[in-house]
Order: sequence, then structure tokens, then C-alpha cells
Amino acid sequence: MAKVDYLEQARNVLDIERAAIDTLYASLNDQFEQACELMMHCKGRVVVTGMGKSGHIGGKIAATLASTGTPAFFVHPGEASHGDLGMITKQDVVLAISNSGETGEIVSIIPVLKRLNVPLIALTGRPDSTLATLADVHITVAVKEEACPLGLAPTASTTATLVMGDALAVSLLRARGFTADDFALSHPGGSLGKRLLLRVSDLMHTDERVPQVHHTATTSEALLEMSRKGLGMTTVVDDQGTLLGLFTDGDLRRILDHRIDVHDSKIAEVMTPNCITVKHELLAAEALQLMESRKINGLIVVDAANKPVGAFNMHDLLQAGVL
Repeated sequence: MAKVDYLEQARNVLDIERAAIDTLYASLNDQFEQACELMMHCKGRVVVTGMGKSGHIGGKIAATLASTGTPAFFVHPGEASHGDLGMITKQDVVLAISNSGETGEIVSIIPVLKRLNVPLIALTGRPDSTLATLADVHITVAVKEEACPLGLAPTASTTATLVMGDALAVSLLRARGFTADDFALSHPGGSLGKRLLLRVSDLMHTDERVPQVHHTATTSEALLEMSRKGLGMTTVVDDQGTLLGLFTDGDLRRILDHRIDVHDSKIAEVMTPNCITVKHELLAAEALQLMESRKINGLIVVDAANKPVGAFNMHDLLQAGVL
């Protein structure tokens, strides 16, 4: 076996694929805009199709479109000729992928698409190919060379196609005004859905579980409340239950450093006034960002009258799958 410099080979592959993307950038024209318009105004679904490696890329493009606001699904062109063409309606748009533009399974279904008057968008590496010339819109994904030294395994060409698919999906996302909340609706499972959907009200401790002491309490009494509630902090309120401040584990370390007697001192003297608070409708992900930026471990949730209605800490975010 020949000795191979793996790092050198890797850098060579990356150079070739980077050049392929640069070529794409320079080749963008009004055909891309027309493709976006067709998919934007499609009343049905974007049906993506492709054989082999192009099919694998097509499946990913369909998934990206679907998750970013453009309804889409993948149809295998070989199966399309044996019944799956019935999945395509006159309301749809077909996005066909073939590097050569001559893939038999795709070319064979073009007459049926034309008869249905279904708009056809083609992604090929050959503008003069059968698929490119018969398509309503053609986007070139031509590359100068494949990263495979044999020139056989699709590498740079599949990268170029994938990147172009992302460009289409993100352009449509922008045009639709697609938001993080919209994205969450199609990703309710797993940590991603939790990060996008959960609000502070879904994870905060409420009612008797909110640590709270009166401003006349001693520091030792506040420490007992912190121990009972287990959040590493306690709120300090006035006679009306309005929040005056917060006392945390960090505050405890500070007063111990200053040799303040926890039995004699009043909590109002050692608390942190004007503490950071949030509203219950805040997204949990936004709360996490706030806590990380301010380097704090917990937050108090207040109502319109600035009365504590909830509390949570990093452990609660971790348990909820947000962290």
C-alpha cells in the first residue's frame, strides 16, 4: 500500500469542493429567481426526485424545504414509473436532480409531468442535457472536477447540489417570513423542539415552591428558606408581597467574606436589590441566554405588579432539555 498524507489529501478535497461552491456563486442568475418564484407560489408540494447519490441529496433538500416552510417530499424516480407518479398532482412543482441531466429514470417521467402541466425545475451539471433543455427552469450545479481522484464518485458535484438546495430553502424561508416559532411547530420532539417551544411558565416553580421571606427576616431565616426550597436563592418581599430584592448563594459567600453575622443581620441589608426578573411568557431559550450573559444561576418570574410568581435555575433548564 502506498503511503498517503491524509491531511494533505483532506485539504485537497476541501480545496476542490470550496472551488465548486465559488463556481456556483458566480453562476447564479435569473433562473434561480424563477425557481424560487415557482416554489413560492406552488399551491401543492415541491416534489424532489433524483437517482443514486443525487437521490440522497434530494432527500435532504426535501427535508430542509419542509422544515423551513416550503411543503416538500421526495419521490424515487424509479418507483415513480411504477405507480408513485400518482403522488404528484397538478398543483405541485417538481425539482429534479441529475448531474448528467440524462438519468433515464428521470427523463422517462418528463412526458407525464408535461401532460399534467407540472412545472419542472432541474438541477444539473450540464445546461445542454435533456433534462436541462426540457425543464421550465434550469439551475446549473456544474463543477470543474470531482474531489475523487478517479473522477467517478460524486463528491464536489453533490456538495454543489446540496449547497444550491440550501440556497433555495433559505431564500424561500426569508420570502415567507418564516420564524423560529414556525420552525418549532415542525420540530416538537427532542431538544430542538424544547429549546424553541418551552416558555418560562412551563418550567418555573410556582406557589409554595417559590422561596420567599419578608424584608424584616434575618439572614439566617433566609438561609433556612433557601434550604427548604432548594433553588439556591430566595426572594425578599414587602408587606404587599412586592419584590424588593434577591438573596443567593453568591450573596452568602460575599457576606461570609466580610464576616457579617448571619444571625444578627437583616436580609434587607445584605440582599441584592433591583435584581434581574423575567415574565412568564419569555422563551426558555431566551432565559438561558440571559442567564449565561449575566453569569447568574437563577431567575425570578414576576407579574405586572412586580410580585414573584415563579422561580427557576439552571438545573431546571437542564432537566427540561433546554440546556
